Amino acid sequence: MRLSIAHETHYRFEEPANHSIQYLRLVPRNDTSQETIAWQVSTPGRMKRWIDGFGNTVYVSVQNGRHDEVPVIVRGEIETIETHGVLPADDGLPPQMFLRATRYTAMDDAIVALAEPYRERLADEGIIAALHGMMYALHTTVEHRSGVTGVESTAAEALAHGFGVCQDHAHLFIACCRHLDIPARYVSGYLFARSGERGTLASHAWAEAYVGDLGWVSFDATNCQSATDAYVRLAIGFDYSTAAPIRGVRKGGGDEELTVTVKVGEAQ
Repeated sequence: MRLSIAHETHYRFEEPANHSIQYLRLVPRNDTSQETIAWQVSTPGRMKRWIDGFGNTVYVSVQNGRHDEVPVIVRGEIETIETHGVLPADDGLPPQMFLRATRYTAMDDAIVALAEPYRERLADEGIIAALHGMMYALHTTVEHRSGVTGVESTAAEALAHGFGVCQDHAHLFIACCRHLDIPARYVSGYLFARSGERGTLASHAWAEAYVGDLGWVSFDATNCQSATDAYVRLAIGFDYSTAAPIRGVRKGGGDEELTVTVKVGEAQ
């Protein structure tokens, strides 16, 4: 499927800032599920491109001098390929790296209680069936609702609330996998949402679990499915903090107002 993406993020400050830095993971990964046709990321200031330790393309944008807004504009087309949610295991990082605990995926008693019943099912049903069952349990336990959690919310907090968004579902699935000694990682990207599917302004996040005889298998607990050719992968990481599309710091500026628009559609 050929998809067209238009993504605009605007930070506006109540008073001028003197210095701002943005870390932008907004370039699609080069993998077997997609091929970039054309892509452009633009923002004021100096931009430097590099590859981080996860193999993500990152732009570091530095804007000096007084400024009262930071716009980030993405335009692109990409050809996606149906892989039935499975990607090769060898992407340069040992899967065991993705067993480590993080602040977002730290386990508590409630997460352990949610995950533990699937330990026996791993042996009885096989890892794929067990993980799909666990994904469904998370989907029904944590209802998709925006405005309850924020970008700093942890998996444990989302589970306690009983509500969350795609970021929370991904963190919770990852935490449960790691409790079961299954490597799992966070994926940020876009979703061409068809009828009934949920994303956040067409930006999306999901998880991938490592299955030894297959590779990395995707699990989108928000939509209770594996990734299809409607998904575009931007970045992977341990959690949101290492795969967020945009993260930044600034000096001055006071309070900020953030507006985001994302349009994902089939290219003409």
